Amino acid sequence: MSLYIQQIAQLVALQKVDDAIHTIKNELGQAPLEVDTLEQRFATLEDQHAKLLDKLGHLQEQQKRLALEIEDDAARIKKSKSKLMQVANTREYHAMLREMDNMEKSNRSREEEKLTLHEALQLENTNLEELSGLHANVKTELEEKRGTLQARMDVAQDQLNILQKERSTAGLEIPAPVFSRYEFIRNRLAHPVIVPVHQGICSGCHIAVPPQTFIELQRGQQILSCPNCQRLIYWDEHFVVPEENTSAA
Repeated sequence: MSLYIQQIAQLVALQKVDDAIHTIKNELGQAPLEVDTLEQRFATLEDQHAKLLDKLGHLQEQQKRLALEIEDDAARIKKSKSKLMQVANTREYHAMLREMDNMEKSNRSREEEKLTLHEALQLENTNLEELSGLHANVKTELEEKRGTLQARMDVAQDQLNILQKERSTAGLEIPAPVFSRYEFIRNRLAHPVIVPVHQGICSGCHIAVPPQTFIELQRGQQILSCPNCQRLIYWDEHFVVPEENTSAA
């Protein structure tokens, strides 16, 4: 194995450890965010739930008020009908008829309003039922996430500690100048640092490397960087394992 291939292999091995560290750090960052997102969603549902209950309470109060007014008017109309028979003259009789007619019109209007309120209450009760189901589901999910968050964080941190030790060991196997170059790029560019070039395309930025750079890469004499994304690159064909003849002798 040439020195070049050996160094690339060491860098690729280090990159695999860094890949795992990258995944674990994402987990450490993502787990609390999942809880925060659920808490925000739950708070929104709580607010919607409270507002819907308030609206239902207001509609129910209106419904009760209308029922009392309708009952009151019905009693007044009944009383007026009884008095109608005792009216002494035509003028008073017609005046009472007009008054009763106005009360009946008012009562019909209230009955229509009562029907509208009833429909509104049915709709809001349906909305409340759906919202309550969603509210309960999110609450359960939030409690589960809160309950397992610390355990997830502890497991991820333990894995990270192990990987950091592996990284320290892997770094010792790489020549200092090569390792320094890797670290310099890692501290300045997005993950990953070293990537293969397949059929002339850098797998880091998915852009073709210049033909001359690709020719030099195929020669395998020095560690090169992608002119576009600045990541370290290697030719994937250098690491193709040749097929072995596995047939029985």
